[in-house]
Amino acid sequence: MLDPIIAFFERVFRAIGRGFGLVVAWLVWPFLAGHGWYSQRSWIVKGPIALVLVLFVGLYGYFFYQTQAWTGFDVNFVERYKFAERKVPAGQELPAAAGQAKTCQTSGIVDVAADLTDFNVNQNAWISSMLLYRAGLFGVDWDHTPFFDNKAAFQRGVNQAVRRTAVELVDSLGRVRGTSGVNNNLQDARGNLQYDEYSWYFGLAPFGPKTPTPSYYRAAVDSLRAFNTDLTNCAAVFDARTDNLIQFLDRIANDLGATTAQLRDRSENYNGGWFDTRADDRFWFAYGQLYGYYGILSGAGADFRQVIAERNLLPLWTDTLGQFKAALRIQPLIISNGEEDGWIMPTHLATMGFYMLRVRSNLVELRSVLDR
Repeated sequence: MLDPIIAFFERVFRAIGRGFGLVVAWLVWPFLAGHGWYSQRSWIVKGPIALVLVLFVGLYGYFFYQTQAWTGFDVNFVERYKFAERKVPAGQELPAAAGQAKTCQTSGIVDVAADLTDFNVNQNAWISSMLLYRAGLFGVDWDHTPFFDNKAAFQRGVNQAVRRTAVELVDSLGRVRGTSGVNNNLQDARGNLQYDEYSWYFGLAPFGPKTPTPSYYRAAVDSLRAFNTDLTNCAAVFDARTDNLIQFLDRIANDLGATTAQLRDRSENYNGGWFDTRADDRFWFAYGQLYGYYGILSGAGADFRQVIAERNLLPLWTDTLGQFKAALRIQPLIISNGEEDGWIMPTHLATMGFYMLRVRSNLVELRSVLDR
């Protein structure tokens, strides 16, 4: 009685096997045909083709390695700065023994901004401007695929935090507002950090050779460190006033708010679960932004030490940094953008958005206390 059923399933599986075999044959056929043609050519033809293939494999091997190896990535990277040991706000004169030269405290914000950019372009390759990243997958932007774009999105998120910080350093933190000019080193750093994130050695708009993105960002690192050198020699200004801190927190909160809106839009309108190919770059951009601002705000805690102490903000400030650390502990292997009430596929974008909103809420509260 079961024989017809068994026979039916046997036919189904045989059909599936034949179909799978046809697909494999279709995929393999171009390579077999190419091998047959190649084996019949002379070495005059074989040599250049083999060289091109070796170059192609080498480039993709390097590209694969650079996109998968996150050199220097550490969610606890702030600890190496030992900001708690700094007792003098940025720009203020340090205690010195008799006969020693006058020195001033460097800026923790600038230290972190320079190191984050160095991490992006010196300790790691800047993925977004690599030739194979720009070429995409058969012309499809890597950001629209589930492959090789996580590190690039993370780097752009970190860079977003550094860019925003560079603007504030030029406009307010690195000068006495209304009575001093713009610091040239900070101005140069801001200009270089605003450069296009996707530039390679050659471009089409405009057509011709270009300076690649990493060169501009490396110049920004040098400019930021030159500013801190001047600050050490008391030849530059860091204006650690309450109103500057309020404005800085405002800008960061707004920046995080914009990213949260993007996460919400993707989470609500594109519930593809594990098959949403844009969920991973949205997630890792937000993660990189939090990673960058975690370090920068840790530096700000040292730079504005006096303001924070006078307003009794240390517990709230510490709690805010704790919210950043909590968000950075979320590191899923595969990013999923499922339904918020789903039970099979998780919703990592909504989770990240929740943590970003908690961070932003703390920043708004800090700003409110400072503004009283």
